[in-house]
Amino acid sequence: MANAPLAGGIVAALLSLSHPVLAQDTAAPPRLEDLIPDSAIENPEEWASNTEGADVEDEAAEPLGSDSPMAEIPELTVDWPNDLALPPIEQLEPEADIRFADQNLPPLVITPEADLVRINDELTLAFPMANNAFPLREEFIDRFKILSNIEGLSGGDNNIAQLAARARADEEVLSEMLRVYGYYNAQVIRTIGEPPENGSADDNQGSVRFDIIPGQRYQFANIDLGQLNTAPDFESLRAAFGIQTGDPVSSDKIVSEQIDLDVALGESGYPFAKIGEPELEVDHQASDADLKLPVDPAGKYVFAGVTSSLPDFLSGRHLGSIARFESGDVYQRSLEQDLRRAITATGLVSSVTITPREVESPDGAEPGKVELDVDLIKAKLRTIAGAIGYGSEAGFRLQASWEHRNLFPPEGSLKIRGILGTQEQLAGVTFRKNNFGGRDKVLTLDTYASTIDSDAFDARTVAFVANYEMTSTLLFQKPLSWGGGLEIIATDERETKLTGVLSPREKYFVAAVPLNILFDTSDSLLDPTRGFRIGARVSPEISRNDGQNSTYIRSQFDLATYQSVGSKVTFAGRARVGVIAGADVLDIAPSRRLYAGGGGSVRGYGYQAIGPSNALGDPNGGRSLLEVAAEARIRTGFMDGAVSVVPFVDAGTVSRSTMPDFEEIKVGVGLGVRYDTGFGPIRVDVGVPLNPGPNDNPVAVYVSLGQAF
Repeated sequence: MANAPLAGGIVAALLSLSHPVLAQDTAAPPRLEDLIPDSAIENPEEWASNTEGADVEDEAAEPLGSDSPMAEIPELTVDWPNDLALPPIEQLEPEADIRFADQNLPPLVITPEADLVRINDELTLAFPMANNAFPLREEFIDRFKILSNIEGLSGGDNNIAQLAARARADEEVLSEMLRVYGYYNAQVIRTIGEPPENGSADDNQGSVRFDIIPGQRYQFANIDLGQLNTAPDFESLRAAFGIQTGDPVSSDKIVSEQIDLDVALGESGYPFAKIGEPELEVDHQASDADLKLPVDPAGKYVFAGVTSSLPDFLSGRHLGSIARFESGDVYQRSLEQDLRRAITATGLVSSVTITPREVESPDGAEPGKVELDVDLIKAKLRTIAGAIGYGSEAGFRLQASWEHRNLFPPEGSLKIRGILGTQEQLAGVTFRKNNFGGRDKVLTLDTYASTIDSDAFDARTVAFVANYEMTSTLLFQKPLSWGGGLEIIATDERETKLTGVLSPREKYFVAAVPLNILFDTSDSLLDPTRGFRIGARVSPEISRNDGQNSTYIRSQFDLATYQSVGSKVTFAGRARVGVIAGADVLDIAPSRRLYAGGGGSVRGYGYQAIGPSNALGDPNGGRSLLEVAAEARIRTGFMDGAVSVVPFVDAGTVSRSTMPDFEEIKVGVGLGVRYDTGFGPIRVDVGVPLNPGPNDNPVAVYVSLGQAF
């Protein structure tokens, strides 16, 4: 413990020495101004030059190259990807539609040497002034009007934005059209400008001009038609392909000539020919193009026959009889298609497929043989039909029928029909054999019993009618059709009442041989617009009444002509002359006499209401007839042009003598309406008699299918 006072003294001394130091640490930090010497403030440049290190220069750093090695970094433990291969940067397509990029351009500048064609207020085409620079200009313009996007721009949408977008599309259209016509080096310059000074007041509207510089039109150089030269009749087939070396290039021409070649192959005996897609190789340096069209004729053939998939329904023999070719004839595709239409026209099938089948291969110049395999699907063969109607002249009429169209194959139909009406009652059976003895030749056997009570006569009749004819149908309208037959009739008739007293009935037995012929150059059976028709019907007849025989000839001659004026008006006229020669009118059964009036005769008058009459004014027929008619069929714009109006005038007379005496000519006028169904027009005519008799109604209405004549 002797050293304790010494230790305490040392500690006290140390504490006393340390006190100022502690006080200094807690003072405020020095300011920046206090650290800057006064000499630096008075003369900064001299002070800086005298400072230590002022004369030391930095060593220039060595430039770092792209292949300089990287310094070692101890903390980096992942290997550097020295062999990394980056994929190439994909070239981006320009934006398809940058809106408004070509707006607000300077006004349209008109080049004086250009031939300007204004399509509409917004669109102008500019062509070279030289006439031969672009000879296809008119055709080109017409085609562009159909394809143009600007041409279809409505008035409310023709602002600058719409115009710019459609102008870009039209530029592509024009460029493509020029290539179609063989101008592969053409230029189309598009300019969008402000509206013309006299244009619309709308500042958002503008105009587009396309300057077309067609350049040289390319020509066909080499033409390769594949194996066409292996065909026996190469020369005629090559002539059908109407493109030769040196002709101007035209894509349209390639398509049309390819079709022509296909038709020529099909019509010259090549049922298995194949034509591939055309290839056009353009040489811009030579301004021409090589055409390659792969053609394989695949051999020439003749017809061998026809086979049917339903031989008990429609036999191959029957189908061969309605074909327009014989075995051994050169194969023609059109004849194959014609057979298909003929089978469809029978109405007995719902589907027809015809496939040529090789039965004998070609041998050198000797053609092969093909059989036509006909695959059929039956249609519904039974039909029940009915109709009910009312007419101001004929009263009520109820009609019904049942038919089996192939009860006696092939194409032998049986139809049972009946009529129950105010003026007529009938029951009948009809047998009909279509395509009997040849194409479109029809045999008809009909027997019926009827009662008719008309203004002209009353008749109770039993008849048998046989007829054989060459028909003209909607599918196969013919320039010449004919028919002939036999009629056997037994009828009990009497004329109309005289002063309220029934006249006595007369029994007639009539045998007739009706013959008819028709020349037809019109363009349609139901709605002709041009051409003419000349028809004649002659029927030698023998009639027995009260033990007396009478012979006479009933003749009728018809002429109709049609002439269109423009696309909306067709003028039509007709004339009819009828004569019964060889017997007195009283020796002829009332039902066999001549009458006029009605929808197919003189409109405005009742059925059979024109002609000689009894004391009560009822017609009793005559031996001569004359009718004329004229009408104008005017197409309107109603219902997409399906509605037509038809003003008409008809006139007719009937005389007791064999020559018309023109003592009383009845005239009717009126107006009709036609509605075109696509199949044929529905006709509604309203006629007014100009010189009516006491028994004629003031107005007559007629409804039917087809034109009046």
